Amino acid sequence: MNQSSPLTNLQARDIASVLHPYTPIHKLGEIGPLVIERGEGIFVYDTQGKAYIEGMSGLWCAGLGFGDEEMVDAATEQLRSLPYYHLFGAKGTESAIELAEKLKEIAPMPISKVFFTSSGSEANDTQVKLAWYMNNALGRPNKKKIISRIKAYHGVTIMSASLTGLPYNHIGWDLPVDRVLHTECPHYYRFGQDGESEQEFVARMVKSLEDMIEREGPDTIAAMIAEPVMGAGGVIVPPAGYYPAIQKVLDQHDIIMIDDEVINGFGRTGNWWGCETLGMKPATISAAKQLTSAYAPLGAVMVPEDIYQAYVDHSAKIGTFGHGFTYGGHPLGCALGVRAIEIYQRRDIVGHVRSLSPQFERRLKALSGHPLVGEVRYCGLVGGVELVADPETKRSFDPKNGVGPQVAKFLEARGLILRAIGDTIALCPPMIITAEQLDELFDRLEKGLDDAEAWVSKEGLRKAG
Repeated sequence: MNQSSPLTNLQARDIASVLHPYTPIHKLGEIGPLVIERGEGIFVYDTQGKAYIEGMSGLWCAGLGFGDEEMVDAATEQLRSLPYYHLFGAKGTESAIELAEKLKEIAPMPISKVFFTSSGSEANDTQVKLAWYMNNALGRPNKKKIISRIKAYHGVTIMSASLTGLPYNHIGWDLPVDRVLHTECPHYYRFGQDGESEQEFVARMVKSLEDMIEREGPDTIAAMIAEPVMGAGGVIVPPAGYYPAIQKVLDQHDIIMIDDEVINGFGRTGNWWGCETLGMKPATISAAKQLTSAYAPLGAVMVPEDIYQAYVDHSAKIGTFGHGFTYGGHPLGCALGVRAIEIYQRRDIVGHVRSLSPQFERRLKALSGHPLVGEVRYCGLVGGVELVADPETKRSFDPKNGVGPQVAKFLEARGLILRAIGDTIALCPPMIITAEQLDELFDRLEKGLDDAEAWVSKEGLRKAG
């Protein structure tokens, strides 16, 4: 499904000037970029006026959809009063103070301090630095390794991309760096062994983690980082009991759990935090994305009092706390974060997500019988549809055929924007979506899958490689 009509002026200008992330840039001239002009509610519109249901909330982030007037007003008010200031050198702003207080109020465990960043990648990068800083303060200079997981996604800075457990974030980038370990991915459908129950699968995941810790030495490992529901790795929901089981192992070896809530947080899973939904007991939390409903860039790291006191002690020893970002705690982002949380609370977005979750689950499960679908996964209002060549054997399509990205193009033609993660189609609609709109989203998804099935059959793509 290549670009079938001549490029528009904007598309040509885009290709001439913009380096696109997560794009096969060698093909951009053929496919042409989709240039989005405006957004309203759950819809975005291209420069030709075509409407699309934005079924990914942009990049898992526009939980309040597009054009929310309360958010626009909050941004305007803040820009008029204080368009920028920083938090360096003991400076402060009211919006940063208020947002930190709000985050402490809704946190799933006692939080002492909030450190602001510009993004989720920076938040997770900061988490590693803070873990190192803490262990230096505690006189444990060798306790520095960080455990992540295969298929995890934690960002794209050098360190956060190292934590990420996806090949395209490492190949060609000389990553991962030292001190980063990857344990197994808790995806039962894809990695469960023949005859193995989910409980036995969890036990094997725990044993693998224990073996890694023993092999590396617990005195060398500072933390494990995990997304409650793994997002960009394919919307992977671990089996019940997984997090409590691995938490016991971490606790035995004084290894803290870093909770990456960048996608999961602020109601997405049916609770304020994904850790509450999945049974995690984190020591620290990373947040971003729906923190401002993506109306401005902002990330945050939330830490408890005992860990914060280690920072204080080391600051006293060294002379300062030498970390920060120019835009960390930007007044605009913080004002929008405050307003977003107020809206989530006042409109009961968590309750709305819970009310729609059964419908979301039902419509996803109905896709299980489609000849392209191997497994559907879901939690709250985030889901994934794994495409396979043979549902009976779980055999995947040959990666060179690019079935997932091609399916995304069929969906785009139907007026639905979803994201292909390999051969998994991810869904993460704005949390303001209505029941009627959710049905329309799935109606378009079903039609797009039928279009893709016709194409797969015509091209003979089910043949084993």
